[in-house]
Amino acid sequence: MKVILKQKVSSLGKAGDLIKVNDGYARNYLIPKGLAIEADEKNIKLLEHEKKNILNKTQKKYKNAQDLAAALSNETLTFLRKVGDQEKIFGSVTTKDIEEALNKKGYNIDRKMIIPGEHIKSLGEFKVKIKLTAGVESEIKIVVSGEK
Repeated sequence: MKVILKQKVSSLGKAGDLIKVNDGYARNYLIPKGLAIEADEKNIKLLEHEKKNILNKTQKKYKNAQDLAAALSNETLTFLRKVGDQEKIFGSVTTKDIEEALNKKGYNIDRKMIIPGEHIKSLGEFKVKIKLTAGVESEIKIVVSGEK
């Protein structure tokens, strides 16, 4: 019997795969558990339609991420921090600080997307990567200046 997997099944394949299995395995396990549906003409056409929709959504999301990456690459964030005797700041500039600054500028960036290369604990300029989606990254410039 041919079935279309609705979810990933480790021994068979991933969601959307059209596979051939024994009739009993399909009727008694895969279909009742909601892991697969029978592969008739209607379900195959529905699967192809859903694949096209998913592909279109993925392409649109990727293009939006590229546009956002281009806009973010021109951004510079400035943070004022209190400075001690040896030009060291009290505390550090965290991903939460960067997230809040970007949100104030109108970017919808989650803290988990921000990948700091190093801890920002001193004055100067730093580069911070932001991973927007798979394959799309941007880099923003962080400037930390001191106030006494």
